[in-house]
Amino acid sequence: MAFRKILVRATNWVGDAVMSLPALRALREKFPDAEIAILAKPWVADLYGREPFCDRLIPYTACDLPSKWRAGRELAGCGFDCAILLQNAFEAAAIAFAARVPERIGYARDGRSALLTRAVPVPRRDEIRRHERFYYLELLRRAGILEKMPENDSIRLDGAAAAREAGLARFEKFGMGDAVIGVSPGAAYGTAKRWLPDRFADAANRVAKQIGASVAIFGSKDERDLCESVAAAVKVPVRNFAGETSLGEFIEMAAACRVYLTNDSGAMHIASALGVPTVAIFGATDDIGTGPTGPLARVVRENVECSPCLKRECPIDHRCMTRVEAVRVAEIALDLLK
Repeated sequence: MAFRKILVRATNWVGDAVMSLPALRALREKFPDAEIAILAKPWVADLYGREPFCDRLIPYTACDLPSKWRAGRELAGCGFDCAILLQNAFEAAAIAFAARVPERIGYARDGRSALLTRAVPVPRRDEIRRHERFYYLELLRRAGILEKMPENDSIRLDGAAAAREAGLARFEKFGMGDAVIGVSPGAAYGTAKRWLPDRFADAANRVAKQIGASVAIFGSKDERDLCESVAAAVKVPVRNFAGETSLGEFIEMAAACRVYLTNDSGAMHIASALGVPTVAIFGATDDIGTGPTGPLARVVRENVECSPCLKRECPIDHRCMTRVEAVRVAEIALDLLK
């Protein structure tokens, strides 16, 4: 098969989008001369701006049935000959169908098989390697696009160097210097994924005092108060950026951090993919399936009997998180910095 213009429907969550990067890189390697356009929600679109597999970025803002139909019909004039649906929803297939893309490839999920030209059976857990990045790579293999899994399946953002330069300039603007510790104390999935705010502050203080750094705290606007509680306990120069940065700005600033302390979150995936030394605290979720994979990423977890439970809220005493001490996280971060 030889495709000339490929439309990729991106996933809607930042973490999933980062874990799909190896599949997108493999797609570019398979079709080096094709135009690859990424159709993405605004809150994940900035992830792709500097990546060599992305020739065109199409923001997807449709929110109701008429606007979704219009979006599909507008895409019909673009001449795409293939649509690869990394998102699992029926809607993704309907948009590709409305866009009259002749080859529509995706997993057979959410009742959408009739709208796909290649409805790929969803692999069983025991059929593929456990980490989520292989779920997206397997779609390409089972669809016949890849003959085999790529030798390099690492999760990385190739625009990291340019992002870092821009991030250093941003930190300089705020008077934070060139040694900054990034901290993300929030997690969108639920409070069960969150380490204690005072321990984030304690760990950041320990690392910052050792390397002479300031601290930048990141989160969504809904996490502003949580991040402020961490900032209030930090004893070195600190700034709370929660709710103040776009995804693109966050990527730049995360790339410029010396080390990143985080829960299991989209921020964790981004920092690790940027090659930033990343310490991720896991409890309720499965680090084997969705953990960071960068060479400078380390997972901290306590092997308690109920973890990983995959619950949004802890129904008991949150022991998977309360047993993780700040000194341990700080020591791992400092070891990474060596």
